[in-house]
Amino acid sequence: MFQVRIHGRGGQGVVSAAEMLSIAAFDEGRYAQAFPSFGSERMGALVMAFCRIDDKEIRLREPVLTPDALIIQDPTLLHQVDLFRGLAPDGFILINSTRTFDELGIGEFVRNFNHRHLCTVPATDLALKHVGRAVPNAALLGGFAAISGQLKFESVAKAIGEKFPGKVGAANVAAAQAAYELTLAAIGGVNSAEATHA
Repeated sequence: MFQVRIHGRGGQGVVSAAEMLSIAAFDEGRYAQAFPSFGSERMGALVMAFCRIDDKEIRLREPVLTPDALIIQDPTLLHQVDLFRGLAPDGFILINSTRTFDELGIGEFVRNFNHRHLCTVPATDLALKHVGRAVPNAALLGGFAAISGQLKFESVAKAIGEKFPGKVGAANVAAAQAAYELTLAAIGGVNSAEATHA
């Protein structure tokens, strides 16, 4: 089972991101579940969402306490909340930022992590460019597909298109595609699944 925890703020599409990941997994014939955890539903409030992906039925229902991957939609949370709780050193970290892990002040923390499992991607900038709104979720899903190798980009793009039909969906897919390509370039052009099968 592969478990994802997504951290962000209300209005950033955190819950939608988890839903789209699960839809992409279903489209690949896998089992998945997605659900949120709200402290408050107001704009800007802290929001967490969870997604589990497996090749067999998922019976767990509790929040993800030991994630295999973290998607951090708002880097201002890095020093406010214990985002990394439960993440093992072989876990994946994807952060919406133009800055490096060192510049974000967590370089020392991730020193023993697999550097190919760590990436920052300018998801908000990509969303503004392609969608015209500062909602980074779709772009980060493209980055997640690249860094984790858990899902094909085509499945993620299809899930985004189903969630946001028409021009909005196409714009979000374009943001996700750009993030996918940037992330692949940042980790050396081969995602973890491809590296495993190489």
